[in-house]
Amino acid sequence: MTYLSNMTRPEGEPKVLHSGPSSLTSSDSLGRGLGWFSLGLGLAELLAADQIAHALGMRGKESLIRAYGAREIASGVLTLSVDRQAGLASRIGGDLLDIATLLPAVSDDNPKRGNAGFALAMVMGVTMLDIIATGANTVQHSRRGEPRSYSDRSGFPQGVGAARGRARDDLPDYHTPSTSGFSA
Repeated sequence: MTYLSNMTRPEGEPKVLHSGPSSLTSSDSLGRGLGWFSLGLGLAELLAADQIAHALGMRGKESLIRAYGAREIASGVLTLSVDRQAGLASRIGGDLLDIATLLPAVSDDNPKRGNAGFALAMVMGVTMLDIIATGANTVQHSRRGEPRSYSDRSGFPQGVGAARGRARDDLPDYHTPSTSGFSA
């Protein structure tokens, strides 16, 4: 990684000698990888729906495969966003739709049932990864214990009592203008 970073640096820029540890956890990396996988799979489903339908013995389902591709891209974008949890949850929902769509293709009357079975096994494996990533992300980003109470804090370092009148004490002594010459 350091070598690649140094290759892209312009001449005269300091070189990276050692990079520190990443702040990304393994669940962050898994979630990011699944997000990129969604984008790639979604593009493939959008652009090659005819070939996918033929390979799985699902002629006539090309429009559904394209719709699933759009859904996959949306899930990928959401998974790569700050709302990773919603993206991962949408991926699990999409996986369940994919499984329900592939199950009939594994029937004995489909000459491509071996391909459909392989695709079904892959979707089930990715579903397990989605479930693992969702659980790990939930654990990592959830609050533990009781929510903190700040009801006893005022926002003033020495308390409200010390703050009262402080502005009056710190400001220069300005005289109020005289009201002479004005009639009441």
